[in-house]
Amino acid sequence: MRWSRLHVPTLRDDPAEAESAGHRLLLRAGHIRPLHAGHYSLLPLAVRVRAKIIRIVREELARIGGQEVLLPALHPAEVWRRSGRWDRLGPELFRLRDRRDAELALGASHEEAAAAVARELGSYKQLPQRWYQVRTAFRDEPRPKGGLLRVREFTLADAYSFDLDQAGLEESVAAFRDACARIFERLGVPVIPVAASAGTAGGPDATGFVCLTDAGENVIVRSPGCGYAADADAAASRVPEVEDGPGLPAPEPFDTPGVRTIEDLARDHGAPADRQIKTLVYAVDDRLTLVLLRGDHALNERKLLDATGAATLRPAEPEEIRAALGALPGSLGAVGVTDLRVIADEALRGRRAMFTGANVDDVHLRGVDVERDIAVGSWADLRQVAAGEPCPRCGEPLLAERAVEVGRAARLGDRYARALGAEVLDRDGKRVPLLMGGCGIGIERAMAAAVEVHHDERGIVWPPSIAPFHAVVVVAQAGDADVAEAGEEIYRALLDAGVDAVIDDRPDRAGVKFRDAELTGIPFRITVGRRGLAEGTVELTHRAGGATEKLPRSDAAARVAALLT
Repeated sequence: MRWSRLHVPTLRDDPAEAESAGHRLLLRAGHIRPLHAGHYSLLPLAVRVRAKIIRIVREELARIGGQEVLLPALHPAEVWRRSGRWDRLGPELFRLRDRRDAELALGASHEEAAAAVARELGSYKQLPQRWYQVRTAFRDEPRPKGGLLRVREFTLADAYSFDLDQAGLEESVAAFRDACARIFERLGVPVIPVAASAGTAGGPDATGFVCLTDAGENVIVRSPGCGYAADADAAASRVPEVEDGPGLPAPEPFDTPGVRTIEDLARDHGAPADRQIKTLVYAVDDRLTLVLLRGDHALNERKLLDATGAATLRPAEPEEIRAALGALPGSLGAVGVTDLRVIADEALRGRRAMFTGANVDDVHLRGVDVERDIAVGSWADLRQVAAGEPCPRCGEPLLAERAVEVGRAARLGDRYARALGAEVLDRDGKRVPLLMGGCGIGIERAMAAAVEVHHDERGIVWPPSIAPFHAVVVVAQAGDADVAEAGEEIYRALLDAGVDAVIDDRPDRAGVKFRDAELTGIPFRITVGRRGLAEGTVELTHRAGGATEKLPRSDAAARVAALLT
């Protein structure tokens, strides 16, 4: 490839719209251009990176017995309704109607479509099956940001396994996890496997593969000591025991004029936050629900969604709260409430001598025994874990760090098989639903994460495995016939040695070429100039670290090839 014919529209200055280092550099280095919010055009260099990522993904999924399929991007609403995700995904799902007024959706993922194909599997003797695809997926993100980190149209490598029993499912999901670990190691993207929430696909005990970066929207907590790691939506920590004492025979009301917050009650009435019951009112699938937490704990909404299996969730409006409970936030509680669903955080189980609102403005209750006085319908881990809290395994303080999830493996169970009728005959001739596992990797997100962690003040520093080119031959004086001929000779030698190379034959100053080579992140630069040719040498510059070595002209191609092995 010749740079003079390559479309690489590099920018001298940082784009105003860039939100992170990776976003800024992919724009500046001429890899991507926005069309509109959440939709990017990939330019030639990015397409080359994308192709190399996909090649590695394909190789590793094939290594675990994966067979490549290609499922439709446009799905009938019926299959999503059967699985329950038509409502569960809500506005995140792109929906449309065809000319016959049939409802359709653009695939956000393909569990339903894969299960529909699996209906043709008839016997346990055909199992296990592991299928994967690499295709465009669509999600109507409310706030696309970070360039390729959070978009509405992207390339998803998603894989699905089909097994007869739990042992087979565990083996398939373990294979997916191992494949993900190898993929990210080969991509040069450092990841940490973390316990993850079920998410919209469902399934317990998912494993997310996250890359630590300040540009990430995920928060993970981890203990460097024992290796515990989880995203915030699945994280746990130890809650120190609290001695409550005997409490009161019954809740006792007391006036609290002007009290509106946990802090007000603690300051003005001697009610420590850890002895208060925080009462939140949510519309969970449009059903008003009281959510109870300890006063010093915060709600994690994803945990509430997972605990209730709800499709939609929103804080109730003040008028809804007043109509249901007779008071406004600040004086709310669940004592005596029997006509609304009540879900409580596990940290409140067994607590006595607690404070809470009385459902009368400016009145609270003391001496509340949670299990005696409140009709809790269900218990769940609902609280947001905070940095510094004790690790649930080793007790050491947890770290909280920002990250981006670049991949995930999960047990999906029989949810989709039952919904779509994917059954086989087992060893006893009985029809049983297939057990599914799943795995997903965002291709462009992996590309963006690589840039977030591999860059410096001069530009991108691509890992060689996914760099758009391994080497660039810079002809320092393109107008000099001898220099140009030497550059062409080295370029051809690189190609013959199996090195993915480009020659910068533009009639520009050497400084411009050096700047573009650094900005675009090509791992190795071979500079051919008059002075070096007079000595019979060329310069080989390593993009990572910037070291430069002089080599005999005839050794350059072999040296680069050796560095890539």
